[in-house]
Amino acid sequence: MKIHEYQGKGILKKYGVTVPRGTMAMSREDAEAAARELFSSGATGVVVKAQIHAGGRGKGGGVKIAKSVSEAGDIAEKMLGMRLITHQTGPEGRIVRRLLIEETLPIEKELYLGILVDRAEAKPVFMASAAGGMEIEQVAAENPDAILKQHIDPGMGLEAFQARKMAFKLGLNAKQINPAVQFLSNLYKAFLDTDASLLEINPFITTTDGRLFALDAKLTFDDNALFRHPDIRELRDITEEDPLEVEASKYSLNYIKLDGSVGCMVNGAGLAMATMDIIKYAGGMPANFLDVGGGANAEQVAHAFEILLSDKSVKAVLINIFGGILRVDTLATGVVEAAKKTNIKLPIVLRLEGTNVDEGKKILMESGFNFVVAETMKDAADKVVAAARGV
Repeated sequence: MKIHEYQGKGILKKYGVTVPRGTMAMSREDAEAAARELFSSGATGVVVKAQIHAGGRGKGGGVKIAKSVSEAGDIAEKMLGMRLITHQTGPEGRIVRRLLIEETLPIEKELYLGILVDRAEAKPVFMASAAGGMEIEQVAAENPDAILKQHIDPGMGLEAFQARKMAFKLGLNAKQINPAVQFLSNLYKAFLDTDASLLEINPFITTTDGRLFALDAKLTFDDNALFRHPDIRELRDITEEDPLEVEASKYSLNYIKLDGSVGCMVNGAGLAMATMDIIKYAGGMPANFLDVGGGANAEQVAHAFEILLSDKSVKAVLINIFGGILRVDTLATGVVEAAKKTNIKLPIVLRLEGTNVDEGKKILMESGFNFVVAETMKDAADKVVAAARGV
């Protein structure tokens, strides 16, 4: 689960991480009130920042500096409701519904900090780079040596010598080393305590008067751990998510929208990936990743089918099921129920194996719908790709 920058900074502040003073705004009036308060308490300028779940906001026009209350209001009025397009949003962009009104700071250096889980090492890894303010993917591609990686033993946590090593590598001066060690330690504690899967500060800045700040904050959390964090779960903004993915999450379905025309319903992530591969091998493009899971019931299958058909780009559907925990007859019942409910017109190709496969095929054949049952995965992929092309 992703959250907005202002929400991430609110969490980091609780852990002693220094962040600029700022307030979330959802209207011109909110923005002017926030700017007025910042100017009255000594700010020389304010930054109006669009709050969307994507990077590259500045290049897309989603970050502007204002030197007065009225200018902040004008910028906010133009920014709210705009469709912000960045390299991470895709051409469809995101509608800006919230802003962060924040004080400007006298920046000396822009640096980069990030923590994520290195699954190959089975450890968190702390990354630091002097190339802050840039896309870290670009830095990694062009100059991988510019990124310092410090793996953290889960039993020991981030040790002081590791934090000092990163602080020195970032080129901080002697007076900033101890505050930086505390800053990094606080970041790691926030990452650990909240079950985050990613914590990124880009840029992490030093000011001309020697202070350290998280000028930006990006946090992503492990969905499977949210039951431990009801306060964080409440921060979810479903307007930033694909509507079909939101709908799928209501029924514990794993759904990700893709760009193709062949809808896929599969049980098991490995089989889902293999199914997408074989569709591409057959010359088609998958429209989604949809894993109904091993323990799905007929109702969940029916909802999964409805979600697939809600995607207007889907021209044909491939259902590839290996019945183990999820019996094939249970799946077939769910598919038939959904087909009746949605009055399906699209071609449906099924490849079924496993528990109660004969009963499942019988249910489909006697349903009155024109289902195509394939014998192998390759046969199914060839047929569904041809159907999606109208052949």
